[in-house]
Amino acid sequence: MENKYFVYIITNKYRTTLYIGFTNNIQNRLAQHYFDSQNAKKSFAGKYGCVYLVYYETFEFPKQGIAREKELKKWRREKKNKLISDFNPKWETLNNEVF
Repeated sequence: MENKYFVYIITNKYRTTLYIGFTNNIQNRLAQHYFDSQNAKKSFAGKYGCVYLVYYETFEFPKQGIAREKELKKWRREKKNKLISDFNPKWETLNNEVF
């Protein structure tokens, strides 16, 4: 997973809230989200308990990933749900795939 950039979608336990992010270290970023959900709860993901990875894409260059993140954030919820379901039909937690 070296030299890659990620756009990812995490959700909460009940799959009711989505958070879309971009990072070059997905393992560290997921750990940060988890820590915040257990402690500070200051970020959006922490406040809503979004720690379950359900979707991700990889990019070679950061500019591509940032553009994709911005694109996904503009989508309606139904379109985001379809994207996740096509990639991960059961909305299973994928955190272990990236560790």
